[in-house]
Amino acid sequence: MDRVVADLLQHIRYEVIPLAGTEEAVERWLISRRAEEQKKTTITITASPTRGIEPTIALTERLGAKARRRGGEPSSLCVVPHLSARLIEDEHHLEEIVARLKEAGVEEVFVIGGDAKEPRGRFHDALGLLEALEELGRPFERVGIAGYPEGHPSIERAELERALRKKALYASYVVSQLCFEAKKVLLWARRVRELGVGLPVVVGVAAPIDPKRLAGVAAKIGIGDSARFLRKQRAKSLLRLLSPGRRRSALSLVYEPGGFLEELVEEGSREGFFASSGGTDEGGGMISGLHLYTFNDLQRTLEWVREEKRSRG
Repeated sequence: MDRVVADLLQHIRYEVIPLAGTEEAVERWLISRRAEEQKKTTITITASPTRGIEPTIALTERLGAKARRRGGEPSSLCVVPHLSARLIEDEHHLEEIVARLKEAGVEEVFVIGGDAKEPRGRFHDALGLLEALEELGRPFERVGIAGYPEGHPSIERAELERALRKKALYASYVVSQLCFEAKKVLLWARRVRELGVGLPVVVGVAAPIDPKRLAGVAAKIGIGDSARFLRKQRAKSLLRLLSPGRRRSALSLVYEPGGFLEELVEEGSREGFFASSGGTDEGGGMISGLHLYTFNDLQRTLEWVREEKRSRG
């Protein structure tokens, strides 16, 4: 089991929120990480319905520019902006965004519908935006889409499944939305296979986080985003953050995802979801990596990844 977990830890995407100080935090974190490994680092940048798409695009441009000024190889940092359909006004706005991202060296995007109550323009969902990108000639090498192990608060499950099959035609991989229960993730991954969605699955996992940090980030994002987060994850899932057996720090209880990963790997290996445990890619649904929701606590995340890699060889 340790071998499979260790393999997952070699394929991590780190999600950050474009707030004041995020750019500097990412820069410090990258310097720390480069001291121990030279692999490509993937940073994904969220898009907030309360702040709009511009902070996402602007931070992507700045991180890309810094990578070029450092003189490193272009592949050393992969910045993946979240393109939220409901925050993009029309085809002209999309063309402007694509041009800016291409200028910044972006090769990969993550396309979502978004949680804005009202769309800014004609794009209402991720499928519409994916189709518009197709009409632009598929300007990005890789495109990620979202999947929902616990469903969506405003979309019926049957509709989610129909949309996933359609979106998969334009996508390179699917990322599961944050879920704290490994069994639910595996049930959903099994359903992905049954639907014939031949895409690798990247599992969304909460990085180590303490409730005070989470509350502070939620306040900066806006109460609307915080409420949406709470509704999506359900009270039962969030209570796992404070459940017995979690490590207690000097200041507060801290959730760590090690137990989640062990359960995911133990159960998932039996069903052949991991190549490193003998699984095959027939029908898609293979779990290929992790998407860590860092809540901008990058240093704590890096420390946890280091310790997990060390303990699992």
